[in-house]
Amino acid sequence: MARSTFYYNAKRLGQLDGYDTIRERICKIYHKHHGRYGYRRITDQLHADGIDINHKTVQKLMGQMGLKAKRKRQHYRSYKGELGKIHRI
Repeated sequence: MARSTFYYNAKRLGQLDGYDTIRERICKIYHKHHGRYGYRRITDQLHADGIDINHKTVQKLMGQMGLKAKRKRQHYRSYKGELGKIHRI
């Protein structure tokens, strides 16, 4: 690795990337909806609020924060279909 590249990256580690306010907003939307919103719905909500941001950026930031949308719980279904022919006598 070139010396200049090493020091360039070492200097960038301590700097902010400019997405702090967006991160807060994403976290607020995520928790408001109890973790049910994924990056697509959060992006749509941000656009509705007037924040113009790409969905890939929202996905990246959610990954950095460890936020994942919860899946819808499946309900128990006891029906397994017909078991066979039952003859009444």
